[in-house]
Parts: sequence; C-alpha cells; structure tokens
Amino acid sequence: MASQPKRAWQRMLSGRRLDLLDPTPVDIEIEDIAHGLAFVARWNGQTRGDWAYNVAEHSILVEEIFTLLNPDGAIRWRLAALLHDSPEYVIGDMISPVKSALGSEYGEMEARIAAAVHRRFGLPAQIPVAIKRSIKQADRISARMEAIQIAGFSPEEARKLFPTIGGDIAAGLTIRLRPPAEARAAFLQRFNDIIRGMDGG
Repeated sequence: MASQPKRAWQRMLSGRRLDLLDPTPVDIEIEDIAHGLAFVARWNGQTRGDWAYNVAEHSILVEEIFTLLNPDGAIRWRLAALLHDSPEYVIGDMISPVKSALGSEYGEMEARIAAAVHRRFGLPAQIPVAIKRSIKQADRISARMEAIQIAGFSPEEARKLFPTIGGDIAAGLTIRLRPPAEARAAFLQRFNDIIRGMDGG
C-alpha cells in the first residue's frame, strides 16, 4: 500500500492554506503574518520580563532602525525591513546555532516564503543587495540591543556576537515588552502606515 504524501502546508486563521514547499502570494495575508509573528518568541523565550519578546515587536524595531539609517530611502524599503522576518510567522524563529546545524534546507524554505511575501505586497521577490545589507545592519543593531537589555548577555559578549557599525543611532530607541495582541496591533498599524505612504508617493 502506497504511503500518503507528507503534509507540507499550514492552515492559517484567515482560512488560507500555505504550501511551505511552493508558497504563492495569493495564500499570504498580512493579518496572518502579524498574528503569527506576535506569538513567536525571540531568543527561544529566554528573555526577561512577563511577556516574551516576540518577532512582531522585533520587526517594528528593525524597521525603526533601518529608517534612521536611511532617512532619505524609498518608503517601500521600509516595508521590506518590517517584513524581513516574515517567514517566521509559519516556520518559527530558530536561533542561529540551530539554523547552522540544519544546513541549506531551512534557508531555502525561508527564501521561498520571503519571495512570496514580497510579491504579495508589491516588493521585488529578491530585495536589492544594498538594501538587504542595510536591513541586516539594522537587524544586528536590534539583536545587540535585545541581547544586552533583555536576553542576559554582557555588553562585551554582545559586541563580539553581533558586530556592527552605527549602533549609536538607536540610542533613543527602547525594547518594548507587551502582550501579543498589542504587538500584533502595532505591527499591523506600522504596515498600514507604510502602505499608505507608498500609495501616496
């Protein structure tokens, strides 16, 4: 008797069915992304406070830092920064050591989902290299802030693990810890603000 093929899709709260091996833009909704990211803990939940620091909150912070680094940049790249971890709404947030151990398959799945998300919201499937580098810089600045402020790393340890330049640009920003429902609403609000700006520009 032939074995049943393994399920490779995830049912979303919107009713969409996202195929992880062949994701398409039509099956992606921003509400699903916001909800999923708001319930995915950064640092595997090993952070101080009464609420896990979630990926939605991290994404908002990365977009803020990216905007500070690129004050005259096109607004659509702010959307790319906000969505930089969007695949994690369905595959979760794996810490770097685990990603390294899994090899290329995880990265390839992540890239396929990211490309579908980008196309869904009017971005190129592949973000330009210079923009990706700037988003990565913002991501590292955010990671260093998180490591020191809420994840128990010493400043020296964080500097070695998350080397970056321009960290001082985020001096006025803070790490927010709040319930997932509030983080979800804040993520959606930021998304809608950016979309309105894109439509207006």
